[in-house]
Amino acid sequence: MAKPMHLTLSRRERQIMDILYRRGRATAGDVMTELSGDPSYSTVRAQLRVLEDKGHVRHDEEGLRYVYAPAVPRHAARKSALRHLVDTFFDGSSEKAVSALLGGEAARLTDAELERIAAMITKARKEGSR
Repeated sequence: MAKPMHLTLSRRERQIMDILYRRGRATAGDVMTELSGDPSYSTVRAQLRVLEDKGHVRHDEEGLRYVYAPAVPRHAARKSALRHLVDTFFDGSSEKAVSALLGGEAARLTDAELERIAAMITKARKEGSR
């Protein structure tokens, strides 16, 4: 079974993945210009190769250039990262995570956002009772 993305990526690899998700596709040069710390081109290429070996990135050859794109859908990466966050900081409890969000963020949620959240809860209850 493959390890979740958050367990297999270094901080720099996550930064590269963020760039690829945001841009959709990018060359090593494109990625290099968006990374902090002035990494060398060869370092970025090596990191992209490692990400490809891990199965997170794929590339297409366009002439002499490699154009990289995420191989893992963003929703899958998001789900993996969220599960890790809930497990790490909230003892695996979704209730504790939602409580923390609402406790600090509830004042910033609009009525429409609260209604959508309530609708999601209603839908989850209905699907859970089947």
